[in-house]
Amino acid sequence: MAEKNDPMIPDGDVNPIDTDYQVGQDNIIVNVGPFGLDIHNRVFAVSGLAVIAFVLLTLLFHNQVEPMFGSMRSWLTTNLSWFFLSAGNIFVIVCLGLIVSPLGRIRLGGTEATPDYSYTAWFSMLFAAGMGIGLMFYGVSEPLSHFGSSFAGITTENGVRTDWAPLGAAAGDAEAAARLGMAATIYHWALHPWAIYAIMALGLALFSFNKGLPLTIRSVFYPVLGERVWGWPGHIIDIIAVLATLFGLATSLGLGASQAASGLHYLFGLPEGNTTQVMLVIGITAIAMMSVVAGLDAGVKRLSEINMILAILLLLFVIIVGPTLAIVTGFFDNMLAYFQNLPALSNPVGREDANFTSGWTAFYWAWWISWSPFVGMFIARVSRGRSVREFMVSVLLVPSAACVLWMTVFGGTAIEQYVQDGYKTAAESALPLQLFSMLDALPLAQITSFIGIILVIVFFVTSSDSGSLVIDVISAGGKVDAPTPQRVFWCTFEGLVAIALILGGGLVALQAMAVSSGLPFTIVLLVATFSIIKGLSSEPKPA
Repeated sequence: MAEKNDPMIPDGDVNPIDTDYQVGQDNIIVNVGPFGLDIHNRVFAVSGLAVIAFVLLTLLFHNQVEPMFGSMRSWLTTNLSWFFLSAGNIFVIVCLGLIVSPLGRIRLGGTEATPDYSYTAWFSMLFAAGMGIGLMFYGVSEPLSHFGSSFAGITTENGVRTDWAPLGAAAGDAEAAARLGMAATIYHWALHPWAIYAIMALGLALFSFNKGLPLTIRSVFYPVLGERVWGWPGHIIDIIAVLATLFGLATSLGLGASQAASGLHYLFGLPEGNTTQVMLVIGITAIAMMSVVAGLDAGVKRLSEINMILAILLLLFVIIVGPTLAIVTGFFDNMLAYFQNLPALSNPVGREDANFTSGWTAFYWAWWISWSPFVGMFIARVSRGRSVREFMVSVLLVPSAACVLWMTVFGGTAIEQYVQDGYKTAAESALPLQLFSMLDALPLAQITSFIGIILVIVFFVTSSDSGSLVIDVISAGGKVDAPTPQRVFWCTFEGLVAIALILGGGLVALQAMAVSSGLPFTIVLLVATFSIIKGLSSEPKPA
C-alpha cells in the first residue's frame, strides 16, 4: 500500500498542540543551478561541520587517535555500565506497561486513521532497518563467544581475573554453557533493544501524526520544554540526535564492511585488510546514494523486501540441512533460558561478571540508543494508523521473537557443530569470518556464503539509505520532502565516517564512537519517555 500524500493530516479525533511554529520557518533555502538546499541553519551547520571536522582529523591523525578510541570505549563502558543497564530496564518496563494500559487504545494518526503499509511491508522495513547488519555479524559469533567463555569458566591471566563469561559461567558443562550463552545473546537482541527503538518511534509518531508537530526529535519534548523547544534547547537535542545516528550507523557500516571483506576473502581470495573494507564502503555507499535518490517506497521498501526474502531463504536452508531437531527444540529452550536468566542479566549493580557487562551489554545498549533516532524515525514514518498497543506488540515482541529464531538457527547450529561434531573451526575463526566458517560445514557452502555476502551488502545499503533520509529530516527542521542533494551529503558522510573509523582503529574505534554518542542520547531518551506518557495521557481514546 502506498504512503499517503500528507501523513501529517490526522484522520479522526486528536488533541493537537497549539503552537505558532511552522515547519521550516528557521530554514535556509539555497538554489545553485539544478541543485537546491532546504536546511535548518543551526542544526545542519553545527552537526555538518562537526562531522566534517571529525572525518578530517581522524583521517589525518589516525595513528594518534587509535589509542584514544580504545581508552574512551574502555572508560565509558567500565564506569557507566550500570547507567546503560538501568536505562534499558526502564524502557522495557514502560513499553510492556503501555501494552496493557488503556493508553494502548490510542491510534497514531487519529481515531479513524488506517495503516499506510501492509503487515508484510511493515515488518520487512522494521526488521531490515533495525538490526540487519548486526544479526549477520553477531548471529554466529556472539553465541559462540558466550558459550566458549562460559564453558571455560572464570580464568586468570597474570593474576588478573578475566570474567568475560556471563553470570559467573558454567565451567566444563557444555549443555549449561550453551543455554547460558544463548540466553546472554538473546538478552542483547530481544526486548531491550526493541524497547529502545519503540520508545523513540512512538514519541515521533505521536507528536507528529497526532499533535501536529514537525517530524523531528525536538518535537517529543514539547510537554517538557514548551515553546523553548524551537530554540537552542531543541537545536541541541536535534544536533545530538544527528551525531548519535551518524556514529551509530557508521559502527554498523564498519561491521558490515569487515564481514563482507572476510566473506570475499573466503570465497575468492581477495585481501581482507583495510583497503578492501574501504573500497567496499565506497562502492556500497554509491549504491545507497542511488537508493536515496529513488526515495522511501521505490528504494528502501523494495530493498527491505528483497533482503527479507533472502534472509528467510538462508534461514530455512540452515534449519533444513543443519541440526533440525536441535534447532526446533532449541528455540523454545533458548526462550525459556532467556526469561529464566533475564532478571540476573539485567541487574545493573553488584555484578561479578564486570567484563561481560562492560564489554558486551554496555556497548550494545549505547549502540542501540545511538541507532534509536534513525530507527525510531524510520519506524514512525511507516507506522501511521497503528494503535499504540498494536504498535508496541509488533515493534517489541514480533521482532524479538524473530531475533531469538535467528540466533537459535545460526548460533545454535555453530554450538551444535562444536559440541556434537567436534567442529571447532568457526569458534577459532576471527569474528567477521565465523558465519562463513559455520556455513562451510554445511552443504552448498559456496552458494550460501555468497548469499550471506549479498545479505550483508544489501543490509548495508538499506541502513545507509534509510539513515540518510532520517538524518536529512532532522537537519531540515522536520521537512520530509527536502531536496535530494542534502540527502546525498549525509549518505556520503556516513561512508566517510565509517572509513575514518576503520582507518583510525577498526572495531574498537567503531565501538568507541557508538558508546560516546549513545551516552548523551540516553539522557535525552529518558526525558523523552516521561514526555511521551504525558502526551499520550492527553489523547482521545477510540470508542
